[in-house]
Amino acid sequence: MAELEQESDTAEPAAPDAAELTESEKRDIVIRLAFGGSRERYDEFCNCIREAIPEDTGVVLRGSAVTGQRWKDGAPFDADGPGTSDLDLTLVGDKVIGLFKVTGFFVPGVHSRPVSEEDPDIAPDLIPLREKLMAMVNRPVNIQATRDFVMYLRGELIGQPYHTLIEKPDRD
Repeated sequence: MAELEQESDTAEPAAPDAAELTESEKRDIVIRLAFGGSRERYDEFCNCIREAIPEDTGVVLRGSAVTGQRWKDGAPFDADGPGTSDLDLTLVGDKVIGLFKVTGFFVPGVHSRPVSEEDPDIAPDLIPLREKLMAMVNRPVNIQATRDFVMYLRGELIGQPYHTLIEKPDRD
């Protein structure tokens, strides 16, 4: 028992939980992992998205690019080699929901499935954006859409970590 206590005294502190990270810290992780440390590539990626989405749309990045590890098994980002981990974008707002076919939803009109290799045709208007983003980062990019309240539930109440790429404008 004394050995266990001694080990815990000398062990390095655990990395902060993703929920405890600031937006700036999450951005730094994303830039390091997904953009090879290049702030310019990150900014170009965000600008490309901004130009392609409807106004009043926010964009968040979820998954291992933010946390550094896969939720399923805890493997590190790109554990299977460079460019093997995907980027999971969620477009947040009312207008983006309309870009998805009725068959492209987990919850119709509320929360879509991601446009991905498995489901490429559920939001045809997003295919050019997805292809451009994948070429920019040399890895798969999945794009889904959700309503504000779902993002609030997932992020604030359930605690699923995400990094905001594009803030949704506040409308009074």
